[in-house]
Amino acid sequence: QVQLVESGGGLVQAGGSLRLSCAASGGAFGTYAMGWFRQAPGKEREFVAAISRSGSKSLHADFVKGRFTISRDGASNTVYLQMNSLKPEDAAVYYCAGRGPFKTYVRGNSGYDYWGQGTQVTVSS
Repeated sequence: QVQLVESGGGLVQAGGSLRLSCAASGGAFGTYAMGWFRQAPGKEREFVAAISRSGSKSLHADFVKGRFTISRDGASNTVYLQMNSLKPEDAAVYYCAGRGPFKTYVRGNSGYDYWGQGTQVTVSS
């Protein structure tokens, strides 16, 4: 059973940066595509970014392009979300998700098999 644990959330001023981490255990990390999603109060969970098993390919939602970057480190079984130029509308609970084994990375949250508990990001204006 794959377990995902997010960390790195917190309070930041608009224009600031945060790096979220998601530590994976219980499975062969390199066989899982990984994604980040977020959910703000009263809104649906939405796709933020996804990365392929090898880390060579990634997708980012249009509203974070140029600001957020997903990456992964096989040595530490960790996937990251570097968030720069944060805006108040980026405030949400951010979730890490895994899809696999041996599945491609996708945007839809229904395609992911494993989820972390989430980490809160708050952006003050």
